[in-house]
Amino acid sequence: MDSAVLLDLLGNENRRRILRLLAHKPCYVTEISEYLGVSPKAVIDHLRKLEEAGLVESRTDDQRRKYFHISRDIRLEVNVSRYGFGAKSAYPASPSLDMSGRCPHVSIDVPSENGDSLASLASELARLEDLENELSLAQRYVHGRLTDVLDRLNERIGANSDSRFYAEVLAAVATGKRTPEGIAGEVDTAADDVERALHALAERGLAEQHGDEWHVVE
Repeated sequence: MDSAVLLDLLGNENRRRILRLLAHKPCYVTEISEYLGVSPKAVIDHLRKLEEAGLVESRTDDQRRKYFHISRDIRLEVNVSRYGFGAKSAYPASPSLDMSGRCPHVSIDVPSENGDSLASLASELARLEDLENELSLAQRYVHGRLTDVLDRLNERIGANSDSRFYAEVLAAVATGKRTPEGIAGEVDTAADDVERALHALAERGLAEQHGDEWHVVE
């Protein structure tokens, strides 16, 4: 799902409260109406929008009462800083995903076999909740460090509208991308734009060209 659509959808407090309630148990319209303190008609409108977005679906019991529940798991991340704004949504990865190959900077202890006993499942839940808390703390730390490093790079580059782009170009060079084409693939922009940035950095004494390759000035 597009993150902008999801942000607009969740911008409404009552829709957030509906999802919070449904995360605990399936509910029918009257239950949700009483919980929110709004009319059933308003609840039906909110549920319709959540259903259209694929976040909620319904089932009918033997008494023909329609119950609503969350239909799938999704994660929304929003990043706001002096250097950019970004939002992204993602679905849970497959449990069989090779984390060692995908996350070289993070050490995650994945058991070779997952038991089906009650004790093993409960133990796995506790371990994953601890891991989730640790990753949340690590994410906050990285966000703070990222802003600090960009501040220090800006002092060297000189504050202007292209400073973040210049910093990303320098980062690509520092990690082994030496040609405009290679750097362009790393920063996802045109090679001509990268070449102009490299020459601007060279004028500032921050990068230098050796033949066909570029290097960060130490």
